[in-house]
Amino acid sequence: MKLVMTLLVRDEADILCENIQFHIAQGVDFFIVTDNLSTDGTREIVETYVRQGMAACLFEPTDDYSQHRWVTRMARMAAQDYGADWVINGDADEFWMGASTAVSVKAHLQGIGSTVECVEAPRTNCVPTEPEDDRPFAERMVFRERRSLNADGRPLPSKVFHRGFHDIEIEQGNHRALRAGRPLAAVPGPLHIVHYPVRSYAQFENKIKKGGAAYLRNTRLPASVGSTWRNLYRLWQSGGLEAHYERMVVIAARADERLRSGDLIYDDTVMRVLRASVKRERPMVRHST
Repeated sequence: MKLVMTLLVRDEADILCENIQFHIAQGVDFFIVTDNLSTDGTREIVETYVRQGMAACLFEPTDDYSQHRWVTRMARMAAQDYGADWVINGDADEFWMGASTAVSVKAHLQGIGSTVECVEAPRTNCVPTEPEDDRPFAERMVFRERRSLNADGRPLPSKVFHRGFHDIEIEQGNHRALRAGRPLAAVPGPLHIVHYPVRSYAQFENKIKKGGAAYLRNTRLPASVGSTWRNLYRLWQSGGLEAHYERMVVIAARADERLRSGDLIYDDTVMRVLRASVKRERPMVRHST
């Protein structure tokens, strides 16, 4: 079985190496990465894996966040050009895993019935910690929400993964997959996603100001699509984004309180897998800033 992961990235140098290394450890065979106008060394990280034969890199110069078109292109390439049996369309801040990483993602997928074409994977967020803590994200962001909401206060939607199809179509947000215009029935599955969307204020602000402006330039998508990014972009324009970020930050005392209430869960899975991966044959590549 061949498992291919697609990644659409922009300015992800603080997390991309770790994402790829984690998923190599989980059985991903190959990565197709589209870089959309990164300026922070992200492309150079991808090229490292290209040279190792682990990835293909596409460059997308359009600045309108047409995610559905770009991910659809990669998902079809995964089937047509790389023989993928299963395709995971991920983001750099998403870490896909089963209930225990002792059983790889690939092994979990091998147990899915042959009639299943598309599977749901729920997401929960790890929360940002004290700004003065400058350790790598996986070392410090070890508190995960039991139930996550998006910035609009709605439940964080699941993502889907699917079998390799030459005619697959991926909706904006990677929440649905279609063939011939018909959504594939997505069934609950064995994977979940640990999500690190906010890792520092600088990273968060860069993501929102560039992504929000890109959405505004996209005249093909209705205004209701990407509402979370659009609303945060307006908040940034009004000068309120940093205060919003500070409300998300969890200090140690507050973390203890939320752990006791069950609102937060201690989860260092990603950290442990990454620590183990540096001892393996393929060394982790770190980008120096």
